[in-house]
Amino acid sequence: MHWRAVDEAQPGPKWAALFHEYWPDYHRWWLREGEDARPTYWDGVQALRAHMPEILPLYEELCALAGGSDHAARFLSFHCPPPYLSGCSQAIWPGEEPVLVRNYDYSATAFDSLVMRTEWQGRTVLGTSDGLWGLVDGMNDAGLAVSLTFGGRRVVGDGFGVPLILRYVLQTCETAEEAGRALARIPTHMSYNVTVVDRKRRFLTALMGPDRPAQITHAAVATNHQERVEWMSHARFTATVERERYLLQRLTLHVEPVEKFIGAFLKPPLYSSAFAQGFGTLYTAVYRPAQGLMELRWPRACWPLDMHAFVEDSRAIYTPETV
Repeated sequence: MHWRAVDEAQPGPKWAALFHEYWPDYHRWWLREGEDARPTYWDGVQALRAHMPEILPLYEELCALAGGSDHAARFLSFHCPPPYLSGCSQAIWPGEEPVLVRNYDYSATAFDSLVMRTEWQGRTVLGTSDGLWGLVDGMNDAGLAVSLTFGGRRVVGDGFGVPLILRYVLQTCETAEEAGRALARIPTHMSYNVTVVDRKRRFLTALMGPDRPAQITHAAVATNHQERVEWMSHARFTATVERERYLLQRLTLHVEPVEKFIGAFLKPPLYSSAFAQGFGTLYTAVYRPAQGLMELRWPRACWPLDMHAFVEDSRAIYTPETV
């Protein structure tokens, strides 16, 4: 994987270049069920206006930078995208400092390998990019950090792709309570578990689905199921119950040093070697939102990133799938 860390305060030529680089692959993915399976441009705009009006001007600015085509605008709305699955584990360290740690388990061939720092609409956001302006994890300058895991259900409905929901939360919220309210009201097109922690270490996990109200819990751990396992074969393949139990057991013991806690994510059973099946652990992310610090870790590498002293850079990371 060729990882890049990109810094562009306002939407501009760097973002436009990234869009045009990734767009052919994203376009094929977006059309894989046929054009008619995707909502119209008008449907996407109306959905954004109804549920995320604060970021509608940003959406329109990005559409213009992308060239203003109908397909690009429909893709960027994130409204009812094609379904997609991932693995992932995430947990909040039980010590005093707010620290969110997560593994992202997905296919290296369908992943952006891109960290973006932005100051869009006056809010600094740093995180792992998906879909050019969505995020699979990230934090903002108010000290709020968020991360997602797939919820382990096959139901697909009328809603947004969760990466844009995470972007919206980081653009508009400052506390875990505010994030919880946003996550409870924004429709998602599939089931996801979103864990949030703020600078005062208040945290929650929202269990979101397209067919039932979001449940806001005080869980410090999320893997790939919600209240109970509903997709047995996926649960067995991803060992979601075993990973949850492992993390919960670590949280119930004495508070272990943060480095030991983080290190557990780089070893089985949390670290997944299922690269050939598209569910290998592509990275471990560590967020210290009160300090504005993020780290990307792999078994033999670590990449620290500072929101307030950010340096653009790149890394070559080899996984069994990409060697």
